[in-house]
Amino acid sequence: MREDAKDPKRHAERMARKQKMMQARIKEADKAQGILLVLTGPGKGKSSSGFGMVARALGHKMKVGVVQFIKGSFSTGEERFFRAQDNVDYHVMGEGYTWDTQDRERDSRKAEEAWEIVKRMLSDDSYSLIVLDELNIALHYEYLDLDRVLDDLQNRPPMQHVVVTGRNAPKELIDLADTVTEMKEVKHAFRDQGVRAQKGVEL
Repeated sequence: MREDAKDPKRHAERMARKQKMMQARIKEADKAQGILLVLTGPGKGKSSSGFGMVARALGHKMKVGVVQFIKGSFSTGEERFFRAQDNVDYHVMGEGYTWDTQDRERDSRKAEEAWEIVKRMLSDDSYSLIVLDELNIALHYEYLDLDRVLDDLQNRPPMQHVVVTGRNAPKELIDLADTVTEMKEVKHAFRDQGVRAQKGVEL
């Protein structure tokens, strides 16, 4: 740490400048709208971040929809927890990872079934937040028509928020999104140390 960073006077001056800048930005941000968020990249935490937003929305008494596209062959802690909450419409539509199913036709059919549920949610303004977990995987393998997905996302109610997770997000979805975060992997317990998926962390 720089020596001047520890100086109380210099710190107060920097924070005062930052406060002024942030207050100006907040004042300029006068729009209210539904946000499309894309969480992608090879690092861990995409779905976890999405479910954190589910918890946040429920704290505001908002109605939430969750559709999981790939996961489904095993039970997770988030599924058990959020299914037990009021105001959550939770659907697990996948049948496991693509390398487990090894059946493109069946995976495509399941993705289409999932999108029919999503389309119903996207046309219903009672849903304040919708999490489309691992949708990017379904789009990457072309289980769904990308143009159709983009059209349905664009035509949703104006104050509805949507979170899309999964690695390999298509450029067209990234261009459409309001907020995009790419998770970068630095180390991973499974790949680097052979540690199996742990309850409360991955499951």
